[in-house]
Amino acid sequence: MNQNEFSTFDLGLATVLVTMDYELLELDRSNPKKVRFIFRREKNIEGVMTDYFNDKIKLPAQTLFNNQKNLKNRIYTGA
Repeated sequence: MNQNEFSTFDLGLATVLVTMDYELLELDRSNPKKVRFIFRREKNIEGVMTDYFNDKIKLPAQTLFNNQKNLKNRIYTGA
């Protein structure tokens, strides 16, 4: 991974980032037990991560759940 990328194994955080329009570059499946979500590193992405873990994110629930469903589909279909 290079400095222009941000990655996480956390599906919830990945869902929040997608919902907030951060660019998902790829899903890394090199570990057979979990998927790593790789995003383009953009302004304040670490701040969003901090807010996520401190329960300070407010997003539309339906959009959030739809994005999580889409991410899960990508995980399980290999897309």
